[in-house]
Amino acid sequence: MTIKSEIKKSILAALWFMFLTFPIMVIRVNTVENIVQWRWINMAFVGAGSFFFSMLWRYMIKQKSMKAKKDAIDKLSFVQKISQKKKIFIPLMILLGCFILAFPHLFSMYQTNIMISALIYVMLGLGLNIVIGLAGLLDLGYVAFFAVGAYSYALLNYHYGLIFWIALPLGGILALIFGVILGYPVLRLRGDYLAIVTLGFGEIIRLVLENWNDFSFGPSGISNIPKPPLFGVDLSLSGSIIYLYYIIVGLVIFTIFVINRLENSRIGRAWIALKDDEIACQAMGIDKAKTKLRAFGLGAMWAGMGGVIFAAKTTFINPASFTIWESVIILCTVVLGGMGSITGVISGALLLILLPEYLRAFAEFRMIIFGAVLVLMMVFRPEGIIKNVRKTYKFQKT
Repeated sequence: MTIKSEIKKSILAALWFMFLTFPIMVIRVNTVENIVQWRWINMAFVGAGSFFFSMLWRYMIKQKSMKAKKDAIDKLSFVQKISQKKKIFIPLMILLGCFILAFPHLFSMYQTNIMISALIYVMLGLGLNIVIGLAGLLDLGYVAFFAVGAYSYALLNYHYGLIFWIALPLGGILALIFGVILGYPVLRLRGDYLAIVTLGFGEIIRLVLENWNDFSFGPSGISNIPKPPLFGVDLSLSGSIIYLYYIIVGLVIFTIFVINRLENSRIGRAWIALKDDEIACQAMGIDKAKTKLRAFGLGAMWAGMGGVIFAAKTTFINPASFTIWESVIILCTVVLGGMGSITGVISGALLLILLPEYLRAFAEFRMIIFGAVLVLMMVFRPEGIIKNVRKTYKFQKT
């Protein structure tokens, strides 16, 4: 397309947008003086802004198509290129590690609290990445396992006095069991049907917690959930927050290590084969039922442990904390970051959780900005912030 045609299309877009916004931006009725004010200067701003952003949008779309051609030739992502250069990668990891360790001492308790929440969602995103990113199973009820973990710690502590360190693995195991229970009825489902069933499962768990007062204390929730103990030492409020921060950092590192090993294992390759083509996967001798159940179970286990951390952080939980929107946010971290990419899921979770908090200065406009960022990402980076590039293996004759 020529520049002349691009300008013509942008002018038409600006005129159309001016027409649509005319009643809102130009006409203003003063009910006190019973007069109509005509704000034509607003129309000029709308037209100029629409024309500018239309031209910018077309330019970015053109650049995207050119970049796609380059990426087709060079399939490695930027992160993978850096990771292959040991002289750069190792010092970067050391600097990142030092920054992570020093974070609670460099920033306020408010910033540390936000980072704990972001790291919980990193853990949840990595768990859901097993189900969606690797196995290709669309799970919209993932928050149910998050709730199972949180309520397991709260109830076990309330009734039996179990401490955090005992409840942490138990929460993961209980969530794993619930994941397998969910997996059995949906073994033959895929796509939209699977999404609807998992969505229903998540809502069933939430409604049970909200209405079974004798079991879960209903909408009132459970309060006074203790924070993780440190060998019997009484920690101050800031000390307990810093301690919880280091716990979640350790769990995230452990999660990254385990999921990376799983991805490159026989189970991980079976998940990827299942995602690509279920029929071909079954024809190659892979047990489709067991592969799906492992994905649901192992993915749910990380959500359960994340729920235990969440309960320990907030010291209060109720069913309102585990709505479908939490599942949507966790799903967005995987899709936005890059399905199947561990680095991408981490970056997606940090962006989705930290960005709305740091945009609070824009008050009522922060969610508009946040939505615009998501739309731009889906248009210009549909594969995610950091796309996943499958490893290739070559056999060379010696």
